[in-house]
Amino acid sequence: MQLAVNGIETFVATGGRDFDASLPAVVLLHGAGFDHTTWALHSRWFAHHGHGVLAPDLPGHGRSCGAALASIAEMADWTAALLNAAGCAKAWLIGHSMGSLIALETAARHPAKVSALSLIGTAATMTVGPDLLKAAEANDSAAVAMVSIWGLGFQAELGGSLAPGLWMHSGAQRVLEQCRPGVLFSDLSACNAYRNALHAAAEVTVPATLILGERDMMTPARAGKALAAALPNSRTVVLRGAGHMLMVERPDELLAALRDQSVATSA
Repeated sequence: MQLAVNGIETFVATGGRDFDASLPAVVLLHGAGFDHTTWALHSRWFAHHGHGVLAPDLPGHGRSCGAALASIAEMADWTAALLNAAGCAKAWLIGHSMGSLIALETAARHPAKVSALSLIGTAATMTVGPDLLKAAEANDSAAVAMVSIWGLGFQAELGGSLAPGLWMHSGAQRVLEQCRPGVLFSDLSACNAYRNALHAAAEVTVPATLILGERDMMTPARAGKALAAALPNSRTVVLRGAGHMLMVERPDELLAALRDQSVATSA
């Protein structure tokens, strides 16, 4: 569906069902350079199991208008504005990579709007190497190659897709290649500059689940565990052998971890 968020036309996927603000809401926030298609499987499951789903393309991404937002704080405030635009009082925020930082910062800045957090492929700091930043700034295809190679785990690079005939590496590259000029650089710069995670975590009281890849080269599991230690009400799930792109590498295990959190939170 289309929503006007802060006056900008925004595309929001709803998992194949019309968004119903009377249902428990789930907001799925994608990572740097990606869009709502990241959540194709998981958004559909939630939408068909009693949730209202909002999986937005962030400004400047996918089918949304506007320019990419320059900081995690701006993206967090935008997420609160998205909930207002959808007529939603509060939501469970699920974020991957950059999206996890947005979710965390939203919970700290707008606590009344967040009922729970799921932080996937996350870390307290997401330092981006200078070579990747330089390539992204130049809109060089090397940036897409670096994100694809470092983002996927070893098994995924060998062709471990659960969907026959699909290659996860190529799929990630195609989405990143569709980024508008400057968007990937803006996202990576925002992640690189964000230093408020531990302070934000200390302020968050809602239940939080961190879902980490054992072989994640972009946000190593040890860094995710350090963030978990700063969250007062958290649990950690580590998916054995997985890399950073958990939605495609381990969709079933990721969904199981999210379902466990849903059951625990509603109990």
